[in-house]
Amino acid sequence: MSLPVVGVLAVQGDFREHLAVLEGQGLHTRAVRRPAELEGLSGLVLPGGESTTIDKLTRIFGLREPLLQLLGSGVPVYGSCAGMIMLADRVVDTAPGQQTLGGLDVTVRRNAFGRQVDSFEVDLDFTGIEGGPVHAVFIRAPWVEKVGAGVEVLARTPEGHAVAVRQGNLLATSFHPEITGDHRVHSLFAAMVRTHVHSSGVSGPV
Repeated sequence: MSLPVVGVLAVQGDFREHLAVLEGQGLHTRAVRRPAELEGLSGLVLPGGESTTIDKLTRIFGLREPLLQLLGSGVPVYGSCAGMIMLADRVVDTAPGQQTLGGLDVTVRRNAFGRQVDSFEVDLDFTGIEGGPVHAVFIRAPWVEKVGAGVEVLARTPEGHAVAVRQGNLLATSFHPEITGDHRVHSLFAAMVRTHVHSSGVSGPV
């Protein structure tokens, strides 16, 4: 069986960092800018960036409907920062006309921690990850205000804000693990991808 192929949405944001970390997890990767590049994927990452811009560009490039189809297929998807916003069913403080892809039964507050100058770092206990706290970097980050019954909160800030959640094959963090050198969140996602591939008996092309 060939190695799974994980795509990273590459219309805007820090997609290059995610591609590099996923390659380090022993996965094949693919930058996704066109609908055809979603075909055959065993997983997808929605990176950090500007959620309003990502939303607009996915529609301009004809990616919105294919992304919705991929999400509906049950393929594991991980969203970090803006990617968390894109996965949320409900968003507070959205820009006019902003749409999300949805799938996560959560309410997310956009730019909850403040502006770029309010960026910060903190160590977080993270359910499902061994080896001690995860070092988290927050840059104009959202937080999760409400979760549905099927959503597990994996990490909270010291103040109690939910900043990492999982619902089935959907994983999301408010922070940016791709830039810290601590790749355990990506390892968790890689394990989700491999479990999905094993259970479905299919994988992407080499």
